[in-house]
Amino acid sequence: MAKIRVGRVAEEIKKELSQMIQSELKDPRIGFVTVTDVEVTGDLSQANVYLSIFGDDEQKQKSLTGIAKATGFLRSEIGKRIRLRHTPELLFHIDQSIEYGSKIESLLGQIKTEEPAKDNESTKGNKGDGDADV
Repeated sequence: MAKIRVGRVAEEIKKELSQMIQSELKDPRIGFVTVTDVEVTGDLSQANVYLSIFGDDEQKQKSLTGIAKATGFLRSEIGKRIRLRHTPELLFHIDQSIEYGSKIESLLGQIKTEEPAKDNESTKGNKGDGDADV
């Protein structure tokens, strides 16, 4: 039963944070940011917020710094919007899973294009061997 509540709180925090980051934060350092996941501890004391940030490493760090500066505002707004006895501490992390997935996809694409070339070379070598036995 407690796991269900933690999941609902996490989803509600994710929804509210996404809306606040997109529309209410006016910091120029914050670029295009998407909240990909929120993991709340069982006692609702901490919430790990995973962000996908568009741009290079420098832009990602600037956006993360801007959001970290707004943590107090975001936490107080979460407390107002979601009726909880204690508002969880917000810990922001950059989500690397999208980049990791695209890297794996490109590696698989490279393997796929190399396999037909190897298959063609191995079939050409076999044809010449069969003629010599006759």
